[in-house]
Parts: sequence; structure tokens; C-alpha cells
Amino acid sequence: MYFLRCVYGNSGRPELYWPILGLLSAIEIVKYIIVLAILLRFVLAPLAVWIFLAHRYWKTRITIDAVEKFLQMQETVGPMRFAYTDIVAITSHFGHKLGQGGYGSVYRGMLPGDVNLAVKILCRSMCNGEDFISEVSTIGRIHHVNVVRLVGYCSEEPRRALVYEYMPKGSLDKYIFSGKKRFSWDKLSEIGLGIARGIDYLHRGCDMQILHFDIKPHNILLDSNFVPKVADFGLAKLYPRDNSFVPLSAARGTIGYIAPEMISRSFGVVSSKSDVYSFGMLLLEMVGGRRNAAPDQNSSLEYYPSWVYDRLTEGRELGQTSAAAAADMHVLERKLCLVAMWCIQMKSQDRPTMREVVRMLDGSVDDLQIPPRPFFCDEEHSRVGDSHHFYSELTSVSEEDE
Repeated sequence: MYFLRCVYGNSGRPELYWPILGLLSAIEIVKYIIVLAILLRFVLAPLAVWIFLAHRYWKTRITIDAVEKFLQMQETVGPMRFAYTDIVAITSHFGHKLGQGGYGSVYRGMLPGDVNLAVKILCRSMCNGEDFISEVSTIGRIHHVNVVRLVGYCSEEPRRALVYEYMPKGSLDKYIFSGKKRFSWDKLSEIGLGIARGIDYLHRGCDMQILHFDIKPHNILLDSNFVPKVADFGLAKLYPRDNSFVPLSAARGTIGYIAPEMISRSFGVVSSKSDVYSFGMLLLEMVGGRRNAAPDQNSSLEYYPSWVYDRLTEGRELGQTSAAAAADMHVLERKLCLVAMWCIQMKSQDRPTMREVVRMLDGSVDDLQIPPRPFFCDEEHSRVGDSHHFYSELTSVSEEDE
């Protein structure tokens, strides 16, 4: 304004006042725009990027903190927590690999005092917080002779591991599918009963019922005395014991052992009876020594449950395929077959509970009736190809089932 007064007083021309004022105002606006642009470029843009990164960090941190908070609670009542350096030392730098599965690699470990362990190092792509908490919370509270014991765990982002009691005889599938390692009928019946008791404990022995969803020979481990233990709870879910069914979205498992209702609601609701179906398929494989969805060289191409049902009703041993070699079935073989056929009934309501399965296996074969033919075991022999076609169709769940 002092400049304008000088111009106005010296020139004596008032008409120049307003143009000059407008020019100065425009200059001031340009200066403000330049300052604002500098602020946006060097202050606000980095601030926006920082806010975005902070949001992502805290979102991830919340998940990690939830897992960490849960694990801190477990430390007071659950299994032991190991540091990752302890895991390295226990496994002698991962020197003895026992096996590998979809969830990671398993190594043999040892604690002072010659205590053998099995250490499962979870794959980074598979060890999300939900599955990790599921396994720790599920096995961490279980104490049963037929369920594998979780000794401890490790959680140091991004590394996670689960430490179990060591099962020297390995998994059941190594024995039932090998012609060189067959069990006697007494031992086979004892193993089947032990598995049933373990699953029944999961369903009824805890405050919350535990649905395993992946019962199969590979997930049954054997100790030094061949006592079976249910293992691998990566797919297991906890539900109130009074829940008769669970959401279809929770259903997962292995083809060949998945109950029909776990694929489509048209077969019924998902419940503890879904584990019963898987156990029935496992029991059939234990008796026949062959996988339920694959023919062997000495049998026809019949769908396996149909093949077993025919041998059951004909009274022939499952290992015999010719009439000349036919003989009366062993009483324990017949019992295992009858129980298995009840377990794989098409409708879940037609299957027994695991508590009833335990009673059937622990009782007399004379008390068991021959069940109706299971699904796809009609009078016309179903073929293995048909069963594969069935499973390939069911793996695609229709939109109306969602």
C-alpha cells in the first residue's frame, strides 16, 4: 500500500491505482500457488504415502498381535513356547528330515534327556495366523492316549513351527498299503478301535467339539507299540458341542475321504458325522489293504466300497478274488467291514456317532446287522471311473450351495 501511495502521490494520476493493485494481487496469488505446489510436492504427498504405509503396517500388526496375544495366553495353560534358535538346536540344524507334507517339512529333534520330538516347520505360504492358532488351540488342550500330543511351538515372524511327541513307527499308510508290513486281525482291530476312541474324544471329550475334517491313514501316527494317535489338526475346527451342524464353508479335506455333505448341502449338513464317514473309508482301507479310489492289480475295477460290500455279503476274505480261494471271513474282518459300511452311509443321519462306533468295535460281531448298500453300491457294479467322475463333479460346488 505504501508503494501505491507513492505512485499515486508522485504521478498525480489516480487512474493507475487500480490496475497496479490488480497486478500486485495477481502476483500474490501466484506466490500462494507456488507455495501450495511446493507443499503438495514435498510435504503432503510424502505424508499421504506415509499414512498409507502406516495403515498397512498396523493392519498387519493387528493380525500379528492377535496371534501373539493368543500365544501369550497359551503359555500359562498350554504347551511350551520355543525360540527359533531353540528349534534350530533341537533339530541339529534340521539335519534329520522325517517327511514333508502340504503344510511344511517335519524334522526329528531331541531335548536333553534323550526325549525325541517331531518338529513341523510350517511353509510361509501356509502358516497363516488362523491355521496356526487352530492347531495350537486344538491340540494344546488335548490329553488322550489316541491323540498326538503337542509339546510346544515357535512363533517368530515369519517363522512358525509345531513340536510334537515323536512317533517312531510313522504313519499308518506305510503299513496298510504295504504287502510286507501287514497286521494281524487282532492288531488291526485294536488299531481301528484306538483311532475311533481318539476321534470320539475330539467330538465329545472336550469343552468344545473338535471336528478334524481330514481323517485318513497318513494322519494316523503309530508309537513304538503301534498305538494309533490322530494327528495333523491344520484343518480342524472348534464348535460348541450342542451344534449339530457347521457352515459348509468350513468343510475341507482330502478327496476319497470327504463325506458327500461336505461338498454339497443336497447330501445333508456338515457335522461330526462327516468325520465318521472319513473314518469308515479309512477302516475299509485298513481291512482291504488298498486305497478306496484306486484299483489294484488283483481286483476288478469295481468301486471299492461296492467291492467290499460284495465280499462281505458273499462271506469271502477281502484278499481272495477267486471262488476257489474263497473262505469264511475272519470274525474281526467281518466286524470291521460291517462297521465301515455303517459309517459310509450316504445320508449323515444314517451313520452312527463315533461313540456308537466305539461300542460297535468293542462289542460282538453277532450284535451287528448288515447295513443297506452304501451310495454308489447298487446292484449293478459301480466302476472306479464312475467314482472319480462323481468326485470331480462334486469338487465344483454350485452357487446355490454357497
